[in-house]
Amino acid sequence: MKRTKIADILKSGTIDTTVNVKGWVRTKRGSKGIAFVQLNDGSTIHDIQIVVNLESLGEETLKNTHTGACLSVIGTLISSQGAGQSIEIQASSVTVLGESLPSDIAPEGKGYPMQPKAHSMEFLRENAHFRPRTKTFSTVLRLRHGLAFAIHKFFHEKGFYYLHSPIITASDAEGAGEMFRVTTLDAINPPLNEHKEVDFTQDFFGQQANLTVSGQLEGEIAAMAMGEIYTFGPTFRAENSNTARHLAEFWMIEPEMAFYELEDNMELAQEFIQYVIKFAMDNYADDLKFLDERQTKEDSQKKAEERNEFALLEKLKFVVENDFKRISYTEAIDILLQSNHHKKGKFQYNEIKWGMDLQSEHERYLVEKHFKQPVILYNYPKNIKSFYMKQNENEEVGKETVRAMDVLFPGIGEMIGGSQREESYEKLLKVVTDKKMPLESLWWYLDLRKFGTAPHAGFGLGFERLLMFVAGMANIRDVIPFPRYPKSAKF
Repeated sequence: MKRTKIADILKSGTIDTTVNVKGWVRTKRGSKGIAFVQLNDGSTIHDIQIVVNLESLGEETLKNTHTGACLSVIGTLISSQGAGQSIEIQASSVTVLGESLPSDIAPEGKGYPMQPKAHSMEFLRENAHFRPRTKTFSTVLRLRHGLAFAIHKFFHEKGFYYLHSPIITASDAEGAGEMFRVTTLDAINPPLNEHKEVDFTQDFFGQQANLTVSGQLEGEIAAMAMGEIYTFGPTFRAENSNTARHLAEFWMIEPEMAFYELEDNMELAQEFIQYVIKFAMDNYADDLKFLDERQTKEDSQKKAEERNEFALLEKLKFVVENDFKRISYTEAIDILLQSNHHKKGKFQYNEIKWGMDLQSEHERYLVEKHFKQPVILYNYPKNIKSFYMKQNENEEVGKETVRAMDVLFPGIGEMIGGSQREESYEKLLKVVTDKKMPLESLWWYLDLRKFGTAPHAGFGLGFERLLMFVAGMANIRDVIPFPRYPKSAKF
C-alpha cells in the first residue's frame, strides 16, 4: 500500500479510511493490552498516535519497538478519544523497518542516544546525525527549507537571475585574509621557488587558490551584464572564533544590482527581509508556535537581565509590521553619546566616538530602546568599511564616509550589510593601490570599471544569522545541519 505523509493526513482530517504511514517512534506507552505509539515522519512538527491492540496483533508486535525505531503502519483513521490529537490510527498491521534499542538492553550498552527527555544543545551537536529527529531540529530544518524557498521566490518575482558564484577563488573579496587554502601540493614537501617560498605555479590551478568568503565580486560581473542577479551559496571563513555567531562554513545571499544607488539598495533590503519573514509566518505557523513556546519556557528559567527583549512571534511581527528607520552613522553616534545608557556607563563598550565600529549592544540599543523599530544605518566612516564601497564626495578630511548601509534588528544587531559600489576606475584603483591589494587578482574587477561602468549596489545576508533570528535559536551552530567550527568537522 502506498505511503501517506502524516502532514497530509492531518491536513485532510478525514476518518474511516485506510492509510499506510511510515516514520520514527517518538514515544511508546502501554495500557492493558493496548500500546500507544507517537509516530513522526518529518513532514510536520505534529506526531500521529498509533493505537496497537496487542491482544489481536500479538504481544511480539512491538517487542523491540523503542524510541527511534522505524515503523510501517497500516490502519484505519479514527476520531481520537484522547487529548492532544483529533485523529489517530487504529493499526491493523505493524512492521518494524528498523529497530532502535536503548542503552539498558543494547549490546555493550551502546544504545540509541536520543531518549524522550531534555538534552543539552552541546549533547545534540555531538550527536548531530540524530538531532534532526528531535522536534526542535526538525522544526529548524523545515524553516531552513522554507526560508530558502522564499528567498528564491522573492528574487524570481522581482526579475532577478540566480548566479552560481564559484566556491574556489583566487581573490579575497573582503581583504581580510582569513581564507581556507585549496591545494594539491604535497603538504610535507611542497615545491619551492628561488626565494624558498611555496611555488604555487606548480599547483593545480597554477596559482594560490582558496575557498570563497563571498560571491559578491563575481556577482558584480553578472550584474553589469544582466542587470539584477543574486547569489545564494556556501562561503567560508578561517576565523579561529568559537562564539555563538561564527561558523567556518555558512551560506550567504548576495544580490547585486546595476543602476541601483544607496537609496534603492535600502528599499530592496527592507522589502526582501520583510517578505521572507512574512512567508515563514504564513506558511510555518505551527513550527514557529512551537519555537515561540520553547523560547518562552527557556526565558522563564533565566535571570531577568538575560531574557529576550521580545517573545519570538512578537519579534517577527515587529520586523514585518514596522517601517525601517533610516539614519546616518553620524546621527547614530550622536544619539548614543546623548543616551542615558552611555552617561550612566551601561554599555560594555562605553567609549563611544566617531570612527568606531559599532558593537552589537549599540546597534540593539538603537533598535530596541531608542527607535523601537528596525533601523538602517548608512554613510559609515570609510576606514572601517571594505575597499569597494563608493566614497561620498566633498567631506572634511578625517570625516570621509562611504555609501554603506547596515540593517539592524532587535535581539541580534546587524542582519544585512551592503553598499553602493565604487563605479569609477580611477577612484577604485587608488583605493586598491593605497591598501596595497594584489592587482594581479583584481585586474578583472577593475576592468568592469574601465568598460561600460555604471552605478550599482548590493548587499549580503548571512542565511544562518537570518535563521537564528526567525527560529529564536541562541547559537548559530544549531541552525545548520552540520556545523563547521574550530576543531570540529564531524558528520
